[in-house]
Amino acid sequence: MASTLFDKIWNTHEVAVTCGGASLIAIDRVFLHERTGASALGRMAQMGRKVRDPARVFAVMDHIVDTRIGRGDGTLMPGGEAFITETRAACKAAGIRLFDVNDREQGIVHVISPEQGIVLPGVTLVAPDSHTCTQGAFGALAWGIGSSEAEHAMVTGTLRLKRPRSMRVTFEGALAPGVTPKDMILTLIATHGAGGGAGHVVEFAGEAIATLDMEGRMTVCNMATEFSAMTGLVAPDDKTFDYLVGRPFAPVDFEAPYWRDLASDPGAAFDKEIVIDASSIAPMVSWGTSPEHTIKVTQRVPKGTRGAHDYIGLAPETPIAGVPVDAAFIGSCTNARLSDLRRAANILKGRRIAPSIRTALAVPGSLSVKRAAEHEGLDRVFEAAGFEWRMSGCSLCFYAGGEGFPEGSRVISSTNRNFEGRQGPGIRTHIASPETVAASAIAGAIADPRDYLDNDRVAA
Repeated sequence: MASTLFDKIWNTHEVAVTCGGASLIAIDRVFLHERTGASALGRMAQMGRKVRDPARVFAVMDHIVDTRIGRGDGTLMPGGEAFITETRAACKAAGIRLFDVNDREQGIVHVISPEQGIVLPGVTLVAPDSHTCTQGAFGALAWGIGSSEAEHAMVTGTLRLKRPRSMRVTFEGALAPGVTPKDMILTLIATHGAGGGAGHVVEFAGEAIATLDMEGRMTVCNMATEFSAMTGLVAPDDKTFDYLVGRPFAPVDFEAPYWRDLASDPGAAFDKEIVIDASSIAPMVSWGTSPEHTIKVTQRVPKGTRGAHDYIGLAPETPIAGVPVDAAFIGSCTNARLSDLRRAANILKGRRIAPSIRTALAVPGSLSVKRAAEHEGLDRVFEAAGFEWRMSGCSLCFYAGGEGFPEGSRVISSTNRNFEGRQGPGIRTHIASPETVAASAIAGAIADPRDYLDNDRVAA
């Protein structure tokens, strides 16, 4: 019987089926961060429970670390230092590999896990973070959990789950110049709604997906959770294996038949299918309080709920292009990898952000990305344009208290959520690609990045 990629991973990890119909699934990797890591490990210690296999558990300081140059344990978040020091002590006691504040390999969890080869095709990987689905780009079943579930996974090596349904989203054809993976996933969510993937594992497929590099695939899978999917994944191929070979935790090669069989069989049945014409996609910008409130940069704001319009301060029929912005943010587990920074720098090179931009931040997704970008001189491009170049971390993807944008700012951001208050009280967020953020920072208003690309820049 033909099987989907999801079927193959699920079936090889299903330990048992309960009398109520739920499955007990073996968990290969657990990744913790400092906001929940210490509390999960602390509760386990209080109850006399140990990590079953410390070699399968990893932790990182990323959510509330200070991203300013020269940082230490101190954070601008009230009480943040305690999260860091307690997580460090708990990881040491449990024998867990910790990517600490200034570890050379530190970074956002969903950036460093692939960099280290911790996520692999066919594995199950969980973390107390909803954007764990990012790592499905490698053909893994990766999803976000709560801290109590993390405890269960660390102690037993399993989790109890109801089997989700399957969905395939096929992007047919090729993307037009200036259109990005971020625009692909925003188009899906805008077209089919923020709840369109509820109860499903979504496999992304088609010519446009196959053409993407691994970093682009990660961007697409990252926002599967904004589609309400349990997770998203892409079948591994030579690009996947080439990316992983030589990584610290990866195998020496991927020649065994197992790796090559990790794909949906011809004729495999999905519970739902969606097909999108990739050539019809344009640069996208959000306008309201959900990623489904997203339109092409050439369009006008549609009529939505009163709350969405009140929050964003834009009336129906307002052209989204030309709306003034006060701040720009390039970062997050969605769009802070080297290719993202390269493309944004390509637009910024030789230009300056508008005088009206009060804050502009570029936050690499990991210290490895930061070093690579600096080796290419990208930091100098960002700084010359007027951006502040930072250390790696989640930064202002979300507001944790302490550091924030100037009061009342309208922010153009390469992050994944435009919920009310996501980037701080009174902050209005428009999510978009790094290219759109860069173009808008130059213009001082939401702008079409295609207007800032010329043949020389595209070629570079």
